[in-house]
Amino acid sequence: MTPLIRLLVEGGPLAAFFIANSRAGIMTGTAVFMVATGVSLLFSWRMERRLPIMPLVGCFFVLVFGGLTLWLEDELFIKLKPTIVNLLFATALFTGLALRRNLLRPLLGTVLSLDEEGWRRLSLRWACFFVVLAVLNEIVWRNLSTDAWVNFKVFGIMPLTLVFSAMQVPLIMRHQLPEKEAGAE
Repeated sequence: MTPLIRLLVEGGPLAAFFIANSRAGIMTGTAVFMVATGVSLLFSWRMERRLPIMPLVGCFFVLVFGGLTLWLEDELFIKLKPTIVNLLFATALFTGLALRRNLLRPLLGTVLSLDEEGWRRLSLRWACFFVVLAVLNEIVWRNLSTDAWVNFKVFGIMPLTLVFSAMQVPLIMRHQLPEKEAGAE
């Protein structure tokens, strides 16, 4: 998939969630989010004949927390999902670092070729960023309205993630392996 199509496939469910929430409320928004996330994953499978790890994990959590939200008629669960998912990602990365196993390489190794120090630093930065996102989510959902939380989820988290990703370019450039070494790896 081209980067633009990938962005649409991965961001589409969030856009559907935002639109449905603004027109019919959080319960309808959650149901639409669940369906759109599943459709997005199926589209990824159809286009690439593989299920990308991060969207697969995301879909699982959307279905679990969205299902709890709808079944128990309590929006708390969908609001907790970003906190829990981000803390799980952070924990996985921190644990990998502690065990000297790089968990980002299997996810990003097809698009990035970095030396060990680069992978370690990138993992540490992403782990810390996931903690920041979890804290921000907690602050927003606990202190603002549901609609404000949805706006933050759609218009806050995605731009923050894009800016954070762009800020990693100097580190990536500094630790990128030459093509000859990258091919041997």
